Amino acid sequence: MAKGKLTTVYFCQNCGYESSKWLGQCPGCRQWNTLVEETVDTSVKAAGGKSQRMLPRTSPTVLADIAVAQETRTKTHIRELDRVLGGGIVEGSLTLVGGDPGIGKSTILLQMCRKLAQDGKRVLYISGEESAVQIKMRADRIGAFEKNMLLFCETNLDTIAETIREQKPQVVVIDSIQTMYSDNVSSAPGSVSQVRESTGILLQLAKGLGVSVFIVGHVTKEGTVAGPKVLEHMVDTVLYFEGDRHASYRILRSVKNRFGSTNEIGVFEMREDGLAEVANPSEYMLEGRPEGASGSVVVCSLEGTRPLLIEIQALVCHSNFGIPRRQTTGTDFNRVNLLMAVLEKRSGIQLSGCDAYVNIAGGLRVMEPAIDLGIVLAILSSFRNCPLSPRLAAFGEVGLSGEVRSVSQASLRVAEAEKLGFDTCIMPAVCADSLKRDGKMRIIGVKNVQDAIAALFR
Repeated sequence: MAKGKLTTVYFCQNCGYESSKWLGQCPGCRQWNTLVEETVDTSVKAAGGKSQRMLPRTSPTVLADIAVAQETRTKTHIRELDRVLGGGIVEGSLTLVGGDPGIGKSTILLQMCRKLAQDGKRVLYISGEESAVQIKMRADRIGAFEKNMLLFCETNLDTIAETIREQKPQVVVIDSIQTMYSDNVSSAPGSVSQVRESTGILLQLAKGLGVSVFIVGHVTKEGTVAGPKVLEHMVDTVLYFEGDRHASYRILRSVKNRFGSTNEIGVFEMREDGLAEVANPSEYMLEGRPEGASGSVVVCSLEGTRPLLIEIQALVCHSNFGIPRRQTTGTDFNRVNLLMAVLEKRSGIQLSGCDAYVNIAGGLRVMEPAIDLGIVLAILSSFRNCPLSPRLAAFGEVGLSGEVRSVSQASLRVAEAEKLGFDTCIMPAVCADSLKRDGKMRIIGVKNVQDAIAALFR
């Protein structure tokens, strides 16, 4: 094919906006310094647009005449993964899996392929980053694979599309989308236009052939999938692998799911033979918890339908500088500053001259307001150097007036705490009044922060 004139185009990495010149602020998403320079062949682009227009035309359908049927799901036989996906893999779906390098994205997908192959499904694993020998070495640590598990090392999307049509697999894994390229785009693999075009081709294959496609995406330093933000809009499901790559735990979280809830999480532990499911995350998160130490409180959080008991640690000490230092790990920094201001204003506790460090033990990131009461109690415990009972659990949202507001699913949180041996639970008075007290758990209902201080710090 004859090459046309090469033109310099600027693409927004956030929304995919295209501009002929560099702009400090993207007119599409209003973000600053997101435009990157790429070289585009105008003849290739025109040919690509023409091929898109030659697709078969469809006519509108009356909405009332469309028959709704339950989507067909395939179990991966990895319970934590099935939970996050909403019950299994939906036929013809396109799923994006993102995460830091070395976090375990390829490992969990390889384990999923092994389970599906054992179940009789035809699986095609396409790698653009590793050779067949490298993947075989990693696969040997996981276990034996069936004959219907196919491996293909290729980066050309035209060749990949032809292979998928010939082999007719039921599940396809693309590792990774940043290494794939299409001849219809002249820019280098990994560029905004290549990632967008490659995802579009895979989307047509998934919907047209009924193949379930999983694509691996690298993340930026901000923790989002590299490439235009439109990439997440094109796919059906977006999963993020979280956690410290040097620790043993891994959290699989769904941030978008057209076929299920976006609040579910899956917990895994990295071992020599791959990722193992953690059936009881609460017990796992509380391992190694110190006994009799101040600044430690267990809170009952809720991730989707799953209650989790998480330890909140706080360290408060007098500052040696004019401006106190505040630092948080695993929760919102501004929220902790707000709660400390509430303590100063409503309870008269002087924290303005103290350094404060708040940590969610276990590496889990929790943004639920129900942990507010636990943060307040941990800060007070460390400030007064007064350890709380190791069998105490807490939850509740704290408002600006110091009131403790109700949260959802109080009975589920209490049941999880009681199951792990906790005997006392401090919660909003509204939740305590509506709770059926048929267990041995001692319930302390508080209306505001002052009530909590009076009940625990006498």
